[in-house]
Amino acid sequence: MAMTDPLGDMLTRIRNGQRAKKDSVLTPASNLRASVLEVLQREGYIRGYSEDNSGKHPALRIELKYFEGEPAIKHVARVSKPGRRVYSGSKELPTIRNGLGITIVSTPRGVLSDAEARSHNVGGEVLAEVF
Repeated sequence: MAMTDPLGDMLTRIRNGQRAKKDSVLTPASNLRASVLEVLQREGYIRGYSEDNSGKHPALRIELKYFEGEPAIKHVARVSKPGRRVYSGSKELPTIRNGLGITIVSTPRGVLSDAEARSHNVGGEVLAEVF
């Protein structure tokens, strides 16, 4: 069966891995997933990620981050879904928890956090929110 929302699947794997106190989780590799993981790493929500070619298909190993036993990511949710796409201009980008969280946006300049998108003055598809 084909996966209809690969990015939502990756976010769910991260959420489930942190609830189970795992050190790392695996997800199938794609350029979009790698771009979103790059933003999460830059913002300090994950320790890092790397390519894992040990299986039949290429995968990404995501190193989860904890602070005093609690997951660094309290909430991660998909905003723009395959059935309902959500787009936003640079001035209308949502702020999460008064700026304590981030919104991940797919822009013409690549996948950026909401603060980076505002500084570059570009909008795009709102992929996910994290805090």
